[in-house]
Amino acid sequence: MQVLKNYINGELLDPGSQQWLDNYNPATGQVYSQLPNSDSNDVHAAVQAARQAFPAWSRSSTEERSGYLFKLARLIEEHADELARLESIDNGKPLSLARSVDIPRAIKNFHFFAQAIAMFSSETHENIAQSAVNMVLREPLGVVACISPWNLPLYLLTWKIAPALITGNCVVAKPSEITPMTAYRLSELCIEAGLPKGVLNIVHGEGNTVGQALVEHRDIKAISFTGGTSTGADIATRAAGQFKKLSLELGGKNPNIIFPDCDYEKALDTAVNAAFKNQGQICLCGSRFFIADSMYDKFKYDFIERTRALTVGDPLDAKSDIGALVSREHLQKVYYYIKHADELGGKILFGGKRLHPKGHEDGNFLQPTIIEVNDNQCPLNQEEIFGPVVTLCRFASEAEAVALANDVRYGLSASIWTRDVNRALRVSKNLQAGTVWVNTWMLRDPRVPFGGVKASGVGREGGLEALRFFTEPKNVCIQY
Repeated sequence: MQVLKNYINGELLDPGSQQWLDNYNPATGQVYSQLPNSDSNDVHAAVQAARQAFPAWSRSSTEERSGYLFKLARLIEEHADELARLESIDNGKPLSLARSVDIPRAIKNFHFFAQAIAMFSSETHENIAQSAVNMVLREPLGVVACISPWNLPLYLLTWKIAPALITGNCVVAKPSEITPMTAYRLSELCIEAGLPKGVLNIVHGEGNTVGQALVEHRDIKAISFTGGTSTGADIATRAAGQFKKLSLELGGKNPNIIFPDCDYEKALDTAVNAAFKNQGQICLCGSRFFIADSMYDKFKYDFIERTRALTVGDPLDAKSDIGALVSREHLQKVYYYIKHADELGGKILFGGKRLHPKGHEDGNFLQPTIIEVNDNQCPLNQEEIFGPVVTLCRFASEAEAVALANDVRYGLSASIWTRDVNRALRVSKNLQAGTVWVNTWMLRDPRVPFGGVKASGVGREGGLEALRFFTEPKNVCIQY
């Protein structure tokens, strides 16, 4: 039974309350570690450590800060197999996914922002008529909070802390209490890398204690949060009175529009991947499929057959395509939509069963599920399920496809499948989404902005947008 600690002021510390939370293995249902049940006192200690570290860290050169990010990237790479295994056990995702996506992307996040800062320059504007020069300086904010989710634990934690640190801020991070293991291991690697005390602090605990204390703390200047839309709304409300900067990456109900002139085999293979990757627990997963009338029946049959071929089982088994859902509570939430599919406006075409693989009878396993719906306003097509559940719908025209795709409160991402470049550009422009993929899915570039519209969030992460978020522009005007 491993007992985790908070990382505050460069040290690994017990919570002040000496209270702990159980951490469950999603594949077995058993407690296998404990994490601090921290409170506002632990948060305050972390913020104070960050405040004390800020003057020296903010004045350090970008080369020095880059050096620490490169060290962390190297240490993650050296421990990649260990971290991937921790991520798989802690989250329930297939080990192959953690090895190929989560840990490599964490390494890339540190590498990218360590180099991107060199491209992030101040501006100058000369006003000849008034004999003046205006400079726009970019200054760090101070102490910032980074609150990351459970679905891509180390990947999304590093996605936030890397740009915050490289721009000269000090960070208090709160990883999800459901998947704390790789964040804790990162804190140990920070000590090994010699990261100055207080520059990064990691406080474990629940959202209604640690998260709320961070949001309401008067010395936190900005909050970068990834998670559910309702939680994001609560954060925005609590932060408003203190005028904190907010970056909120929230829920999604992402459409996939498949036109008759698509590359059919590629569209079909990618559709299955987009639907069920990481047990459907990625905010960018395709959860609504809109298929042209002329190909609907064929696509439906082939999609079911490809899904039937997926293996659900032990996340550590190389043969498993789909692992366990992250928690028993989340499994019950997802299963509710399946159990009540008929009354919610859908017809189950495939799946919908709880599974109990041999040796993992108490794990959170669920058969990938395909549901046919005719009413786009039904809860199955309007509410974020965030599991291995997708809906199939018909459309008769391009205009109808766009209207159906947009007729939802979310606007995170969308995918279009067509060989017609005119249609691709036209539909991309008309879709209400922060990211539109054409003839692909989940092809991510760290240089481009990432985020959503409507209830999918506020602000953008990634590339120069992240560096802008974690800095404050200051205009200095000099007349000569």
